[in-house]
Amino acid sequence: MCLRTSSHPKCLKEGVGDRAAALCPEAKRLNRKTSYPIEGVRIVLALRPAAGILSPAPGEDSRLFPMSRRPTSPAGMRALERTAPAAVLGAAGLIRDIESLSPEEDPQSMSNGKFDADVAVIGAGPGGYVAAIKAAQLGASVVCIEKAYLGGTCLNVGCIPSKVWISSVERLQHVRHAEQLGVKVTGSVEPDFAAMNARVEKIVSTQRGGVGMLFKKNNVKHIEGTASFVDANTIQVVKDGQKQTLRAKCTIIAGGSSVMDLKIPGLEGGAEANVWTSDDAVFPKFIPKSVLVIGGGAVGCEFGYVLNGLGSKTTVVEMMTSLIPMFDEDLGAELQRAFKKQGIEVLTGAMVEKAEKTKAGWKCHVKTPSGVQTIEAEVVLVGVGRKANVEGLNLDKIGVKQHKRGIEVVNNKMQTHVPNIYAVGDVIGKIQLAHVASMEGIVAAHNAVLNDGKEMDYKSVPNCVYTVPEVASVGLTESEAKSQGHDVTIGKYNFRANGKAMAIVEQDGFAKVVAEKKYGEVLGVHIIGPHATDLIHEGVAAIKLEATLDYMVDTIHAHPTLAEPLLEAFEAAAHGKSIHTL
Repeated sequence: MCLRTSSHPKCLKEGVGDRAAALCPEAKRLNRKTSYPIEGVRIVLALRPAAGILSPAPGEDSRLFPMSRRPTSPAGMRALERTAPAAVLGAAGLIRDIESLSPEEDPQSMSNGKFDADVAVIGAGPGGYVAAIKAAQLGASVVCIEKAYLGGTCLNVGCIPSKVWISSVERLQHVRHAEQLGVKVTGSVEPDFAAMNARVEKIVSTQRGGVGMLFKKNNVKHIEGTASFVDANTIQVVKDGQKQTLRAKCTIIAGGSSVMDLKIPGLEGGAEANVWTSDDAVFPKFIPKSVLVIGGGAVGCEFGYVLNGLGSKTTVVEMMTSLIPMFDEDLGAELQRAFKKQGIEVLTGAMVEKAEKTKAGWKCHVKTPSGVQTIEAEVVLVGVGRKANVEGLNLDKIGVKQHKRGIEVVNNKMQTHVPNIYAVGDVIGKIQLAHVASMEGIVAAHNAVLNDGKEMDYKSVPNCVYTVPEVASVGLTESEAKSQGHDVTIGKYNFRANGKAMAIVEQDGFAKVVAEKKYGEVLGVHIIGPHATDLIHEGVAAIKLEATLDYMVDTIHAHPTLAEPLLEAFEAAAHGKSIHTL
């Protein structure tokens, strides 16, 4: 739709007469109303065909919209002018009316007094900084409060540094096995630990600086310090004993999460005692001779892969019956087979009951289905457990409710029980993934600034593990689909039969598709293999668009590519057998 405020602003800003129709042919046929909420009011626009110099249709009032009835706040004016200059709107007869929003429709109606910002964001991780930038782009004045580093856990001690380590180890392994490609390597191939660490630090620093540049470009004010609520519109920020107070119409809480202490008898002392968390593992002081990793989820498996590749004798202990238990069981089983080939020992259905400090490191007593095993390791890496960063925010004081995993949101608009306060990312304890936090931040920004009813959709969230082979999944697993009552059809295809996988000597893994049998709707896509984390987005789109198997099978895939196993899996699910299945 052309003149719907934000979709095609050029048609209003630049379009006059026939030029408007040329810019957007839809303008020729529009003859309806739409509404746009700004600062406690609803601007009702009349959308109709472009005629003359956007002159009103016969019988319609062509008077300019009175200045006294325009939004007066800076955010309201910026939002309206971003969509179209007021003179153009008025002269075009596009403004039909202005209505007051009800308190339920306008979360800002509870605000009173003067404000320092339209939107305050607490936390500058992937949820917070994205929310801040989006709110600014939507026309709001924005401050973002961060007590540590821009980019949050993901950029500084999580997603980014861990992927740098993984890429270094992957390249190391490629060189070590270069003879498979007909490349002769002479001499020893060893990791340069100092250089690898320096590379991690450089990339993190560059990325962090990039967030700062984006803030400046979008006029987001960055405030360093620790935030706490005084009331629903007032925030106190403390840094180095100095206090400042600011008022905001809406606040988006994006404080993220932090590593949670795992209570295991005898296992204590922190990094100085060689008990590492994931935060410690991204900037290690040395490569341990041996490591026991507690937790076989994404964090544990990724660091297990890295340390094993760097030369550590590695054991991964997972309490559930499969590695990466949140994924389809077939993926976990395949990853365990790959780890075994790489020399990583995996114990599933197991848990560390207690630990003893030794001169060489740690002696851990692990309960397994076959009995208690004693495993000695120089380092114990705890790769499970995170807690929402809510302490000190004074949430009880302002009426923001919490559950055991974090802040409670009341709808998919990311609102809390206090209408002008939103929460996103790890702090709500829903799906603790950076990309989910970012989208939640965008949704919250839309509702805080425009109150446009934008909602979060969790149906098509991709989940990734960056081991070798990579693992990626979206939608329902096979067991989830069956437990929900779906009559399913399954399609699988192995990478070992794929020409591109053969060429790059990365043939472990497969693509798996779960679909509803009667109509063929794609319910889940699961990949383990080379570049799975990049390939998964075809599955994301399929589920988001509610695509059917026939639609996906009729989509041409380039040859030779790593995407072809997905096509074969879609075809196998649709017809029982794919073209290249023996």
